[in-house]
Amino acid sequence: MKVLILCGGKGVRAFPFSEFLPKPMMPVAGAPILVQVMRTFMRHGYNDFLLAAGHRKAVLDDYFDGKDIGANVQIVDTGESANTADRVYACRELVGDRFFVAYGDGLADVSLDQLVDYHNGHPGLATMTCVPLYSSYGVVDIDASGRVERIREKPIMREHWMNAGYFVFDRKVFDHWRGNDLEREVLPELVSAGHAFAYKHHGFWKSMDSFKDQQEFEELIEGGEIPWVHSPRDGNGAKPTGAAG
Repeated sequence: MKVLILCGGKGVRAFPFSEFLPKPMMPVAGAPILVQVMRTFMRHGYNDFLLAAGHRKAVLDDYFDGKDIGANVQIVDTGESANTADRVYACRELVGDRFFVAYGDGLADVSLDQLVDYHNGHPGLATMTCVPLYSSYGVVDIDASGRVERIREKPIMREHWMNAGYFVFDRKVFDHWRGNDLEREVLPELVSAGHAFAYKHHGFWKSMDSFKDQQEFEELIEGGEIPWVHSPRDGNGAKPTGAAG
């Protein structure tokens, strides 16, 4: 299976760093987070990558030119201003019958083999890895009289789920590909048609949307943790093995 990684956006939330390089090229543990994402797949034996590039594509070209990372890497120019669904669609002739899609700025200890097994076991065309929603703010619980019952600082909202950005698609999904935005148009369309299923991941997940997130990754490493390296026994109702977020 090929792994298509979205790494062409402008990363406005990581400004000013993204003015000079694509956000997925921001460093984590001594390498661009994009490379850390690729290593996640490589640890599971998936070594064939398509990098859907756009903004500052030349930075990717320079980094991977002549570099042997133990994998096949093809950089595809999907347009400077293309949206996420357009970038995937631009690679449709390269992906094969079944393929992964991942964001280039999110790390997780997802068991990719279990993810593929789950996808193979349902009738849909798309599987989206989901993690419990975590709040970036404190949550205040208030009773009917207005009295504050408790304050929960940045809690994990385990009754709600969010898109973690590790997908499996069948090639036939392109017959139902409607819109330019993966999250706002294509996925809702697939959901409406009954083609999308959720793989519930209970382990580690964290994205890098800003410089603050980059610092938090480095703090984890300085504390002796590299939580995205481990392969948990996760998936759809299994006992949690770590914290999401």
